[in-house]
Amino acid sequence: MSGSLLDRVRERLAAESGPLRPTAVAAAIRAESGGLLGDAEVLDNLRLLQTELTGAGPLDPLLAAPGTTDILVTGPDAVWVDDGDGLRRTDIRFSSDDAVRRLAQRLALAAGRRLDEAQPWVDATLNRLGDNGFTVRLHAVLPPVSAGGTCLSLRVLRPATQDLPTLTASGAIAADAASVLTDIIDTRLAFVVSGGTGAGKTTLLAACLGAVSAGERIVCVEDAAELEPDHPHLVKLVARPPNVEGEGEVTVRDLVRQALRMRPDRIVVGEVRGAEVVDLLAALNTGHDGGTGTVHANSPAEVPARLEALAAVGGLDRGALHSQLAAAVQAVVHVARGRDGRRRLVEIAVLRRADTGLVQPITVWRLGHGFDCGAEQLRILIRRRSRL
Repeated sequence: MSGSLLDRVRERLAAESGPLRPTAVAAAIRAESGGLLGDAEVLDNLRLLQTELTGAGPLDPLLAAPGTTDILVTGPDAVWVDDGDGLRRTDIRFSSDDAVRRLAQRLALAAGRRLDEAQPWVDATLNRLGDNGFTVRLHAVLPPVSAGGTCLSLRVLRPATQDLPTLTASGAIAADAASVLTDIIDTRLAFVVSGGTGAGKTTLLAACLGAVSAGERIVCVEDAAELEPDHPHLVKLVARPPNVEGEGEVTVRDLVRQALRMRPDRIVVGEVRGAEVVDLLAALNTGHDGGTGTVHANSPAEVPARLEALAAVGGLDRGALHSQLAAAVQAVVHVARGRDGRRRLVEIAVLRRADTGLVQPITVWRLGHGFDCGAEQLRILIRRRSRL
């Protein structure tokens, strides 16, 4: 199929109000070719257009493969995938940078966002992409902002459904650390799960929520729906980006405030990444024990500084943040991805307010070292909560 014919077929199909069924695509091909194509040629072109116009196009096989977490396109002949063992280059090729650009723009449009010269980047979430219906976080940048060509990134947000016994049996959580986690959950200590990108924060958080008593009501706020813990009373609130006209946005901060009015036993923020940290800490300081969430940080020691930066966006200064944090959160659970690609729980820390007024994480347990100086302080906290 020539480029001009392909463009004409696309324009015709863009005017279709219904779903792009094979019969509609085939009819558009015949109409725009003036009936000059035979059945075999129509079938070949139908396959080509279906690949380009539905799902993730040439990336669909990677998206459907078990274990895929990230798909990265840095050029027509540079498609990378991370399926649990780090990034590797694939054999998938696009015909041109224009083909990458068209895919990025189509995915952006499916998410209700625009991607063009006036808005050369997009960050959005796509629901039910591909045959398996995964939720995917989309990011794309167009030239000339991306000097080498269109850059496309897809992160597959698979439902986090594993429980603590499963993670322990797989080696992701050491047995002695699992018992500490269970005590933290049972005594309703508030904690945050920290770690880098792709370290397994959401997986661990979902496992922890699955261990919460069935009699408790969990209200979970997320930017994109990922958490699927095995719990009978889970209420999920999911943020919504603005539409193409810039209207209709519902932020995580909006939803945290709504969660307070829903009679929660525990409030969970799937990922604390902005000013919502102010509302979450305020909620945890007003009788909502056992709350939790995830935060990007390279170690427990960096969590207070990370929360300082996020709280500043919400108008909370350093001193106020540490006062709120000291009263609201008792522990940090840190996960990391090793050189072998495996995700593990590597540290548990308890938060202690120093004489300076600043909160400091004190290590309770560390992978490869066992229990540390913070273990006694955590035991005291757990004993006090056990008496309540």
